[in-house]
This record gives sequence, structure tokens and C-alpha cells, in this order.
Amino acid sequence: MNMQLSPLDPSMADQLRSPDDSDAARRSRRRRILLYAAAALVVAAIIAFYALRGGKPEPAPAPTRAKVTVMVPGMTAVRDQVTASGSIAARRDMPVGVAGEGGQIVAIRAEAGSRVAKGQVLAEIDARVLRAQLAQLQAGVVQARADARLAQAELDRASALVTPGFISKADIDRRTATRDSANARVTVAVAQVRESEARLARLSIRAPEAGIVLQRMAEVGQIVSPGSGMLFRVAAGGILEMRARVAEQDLVNLKAGMPATVTPVGSRLGYSGRIWLVEPAIDTETRQGVVRIALNYDPALKVGSFAKASIIAVETQRPVLPQSAVQADDRGSFVYVVDANNKVERRAITVGTVNDQGVSIAAGLNGRERVVVSAGAFLRPGETITPVLNR
Repeated sequence: MNMQLSPLDPSMADQLRSPDDSDAARRSRRRRILLYAAAALVVAAIIAFYALRGGKPEPAPAPTRAKVTVMVPGMTAVRDQVTASGSIAARRDMPVGVAGEGGQIVAIRAEAGSRVAKGQVLAEIDARVLRAQLAQLQAGVVQARADARLAQAELDRASALVTPGFISKADIDRRTATRDSANARVTVAVAQVRESEARLARLSIRAPEAGIVLQRMAEVGQIVSPGSGMLFRVAAGGILEMRARVAEQDLVNLKAGMPATVTPVGSRLGYSGRIWLVEPAIDTETRQGVVRIALNYDPALKVGSFAKASIIAVETQRPVLPQSAVQADDRGSFVYVVDANNKVERRAITVGTVNDQGVSIAAGLNGRERVVVSAGAFLRPGETITPVLNR
């Protein structure tokens, strides 16, 4: 290969032609010189390139915006379903104890779960002493009435002898007083009998109202008194209730008469009931109110047990979203909405009813926002996207 090295220094040319060097040495030096020249040309080309462009690097291409599906949910008629928890209790829980003097229980006439009528005997206390006293007082009534009849007869005879002058007016007055005193003793004796009968009746422990016996704490042979406390518990009318605790925001949609289904913990069966009272007070600490759901008695409904209630509330207009649009973290439930500049914004929401239609939003949206339908997990607040409306 023929190459001209005119740009080289003459001294270098002389060295190349030096008779003292071998051919291999001359070839090695020539290669080095050529490499140095090529490197110098490359550096010069780079300097000339940036000089012509003013030293400014080429701008990076604009980032591509992600295409994200969004929807405008609008408003849909939704029948809210409020879920609450609470305990089973008697609608009117009536404790029954000793109303009289007390004594030893000699008989039990009702068991837990029994349906009883008003005034039915639940237990009997030994009444032998009172019955003997009652018999004595009843005999006293008979004697008092006999004395009263005798006093009246003597007064009648004396009155017939006043006109002939055989009996003085003073004797008549004394006999009248005797008659009146005898009648008063009759009244006292009758009152004593009635008192004894009442005391005797109170030795029978009776149901104050018709209903279901929930508990029996009395036993035969037990000594009881008015201070013994409750011996029976009766659910008046046999009506139970669930006292459900409901969040403050859900109370406004509940009222008496709404149907509900109550499911005790551990049971797969639901029991139908209806709200009979929404208590007017709200706990200032828990921000919850109490809704009372009336239930018919069933042996499976244990008083004091925990249960859950599902209440069918009124129909309302609310935004409805697919479940893929709703997310949750330690700060609560939220969705992503897209503003007028196509930037993603986090919006906190309150979830309402979840059904086949989707998730109803109880608070946080008005239905006119563009809501991200899916891919929310890959977005960040403030990110700019290309929204694609889902129709």
C-alpha cells in the first residue's frame, strides 16, 4: 500500500530511511505514527462538530403519557344496606324476686324457656304459718259479726221499751254505742283477714307479665327473702331485641319499621326482625347510636349473645363504581380522580353498599368526577396521564 506522509517532520522521514534500522522496526514506527494521526483527526472532527452546533446537546425526547381508562359514574338509585353489631336482649327484661316476707321454697312451677301467663305461679314458699294465722283471723271475723248481731238485737228491744218508760234514754245511748263498737270490731277483723290473705298470696312468686322465662335462679329448699335478689327473669311478651350499634352517618337513613336480618355469632341462620326504636342519643366517644330491632322468641337466640344485623335502609342516589376503582390503605378508602389538567388526584371516600352493581360511594364523590377505573395501583398523585373515557 502506497501512503504519502507529507505532513510528517523531515527528521522523522530521515529516521525511517536510516540504514541502521531493520525493516520490522521501520514498520512498527510507521504504524504508531499513523495511529497518532488518526486520533488527532477524530478529536479535531469532534471539536468542529460542537463548534458548529454552538456547544448545545440535543434535547431528550418528550416522555410518553400513560393511557388510563376513566369513567364519570353519575348517580344511581341504591338501596342502602347498613351492617351493625350488637347483643341480643329481652325487649322488656323483667326480674322477679320475693315480694313478701320470704321463707323456704317448697316448689318450682316454671323452668327457663317456659312460656307463662300473667300471674302464673313460678315458685311457692312455705306458707303453713300464714295459713294457720289466716284461719285464726277468719274465726275472729265470725265472732265479731256474732257480737255485732247481738248488740243490734239488744238495741232493737230496748228501743221498743222507751215509749212505755221502761228504758231510759241513757240506756238506749249505751246500747247504741255497744252496737257501733261491735260493728267496728267486725271491720277490723275483716281487714286483718284480707291482710293475711295478701301476705299469703305474696308467698307465691308469680309472673308479672305474660312472656318467656329466660332464667331460673331458685331451687327447692332455698331460703329466700326480699333481699335475696332476682330469682327469675322474664321476657315480657316473649319479645326479644337486638341492640345494634350503628355509625353516626348511617343513623340518618334508619327509622322504625325497616326490616332487618339478625345473625347470631356462630350461626348460619338469619332471623327476621324490624326496627322498633332508634335511640335519640349518640355516644360522644364512639360516635355511634343504638338501633333496637324487635325479634320473636326462638331458643336459638340466646339473651346476651353477640350478633350481626343487616338492615335494609331507604333508597338513595349515589355514585356507583366497579370494585377495581376503589382502593384502601392505612389512611382509609380512596379513589383516583383526574382533574382538568389531566393530573391524578387522590380522593378519600366512604364506602356504602357493595352488591352486584358495584360499590356505592356514601361520601367523597358527587358523580361528576372522572374516576380512574383500573391501574390505580400504578399511579401516583400529581402524575399526568392521557385519560380514556369508558363508555
